[in-house]
Amino acid sequence: MPFPSNKKFRPLLILILAFLAACSAVAPGLAQEKKVAQKNGVDMSKMGAYRALAQHIYSDLQKGDLAGAAEMAEVLERLWDKAEDYGGDTALSKTNRKLFDEIDKAMDQFITPITEAKGKPPDAAKVKAAFNLYLEKLKLAD
Repeated sequence: MPFPSNKKFRPLLILILAFLAACSAVAPGLAQEKKVAQKNGVDMSKMGAYRALAQHIYSDLQKGDLAGAAEMAEVLERLWDKAEDYGGDTALSKTNRKLFDEIDKAMDQFITPITEAKGKPPDAAKVKAAFNLYLEKLKLAD
């Protein structure tokens, strides 16, 4: 059986290479997360302010400033309740009650050990896990 000439395979080979090149150009974009605009380090998303406050609280706690972390935790709680629970028709509690409850619970798990610490640092591993869970829940509402 004779082999077909290169002239017959060349168009097919070019088509396959073009397809592979197109796939490789698109694939990196699929793996990347959506970039959110920021202003002064704060995500300009619906949950950006809550995320920034949580990061500030966690940073204060890591620096040993328990009083500052507890103060900001109270601010986070009040801001969340005011905006997302009593914030009108566009508030998360009105548009997606289940997600609101998940985020609220995750936030409480994060800030309660800090606000109730009474001068004694809370369990660092527990707070870190709660912080990460809270950030993951916030992503669901952006």
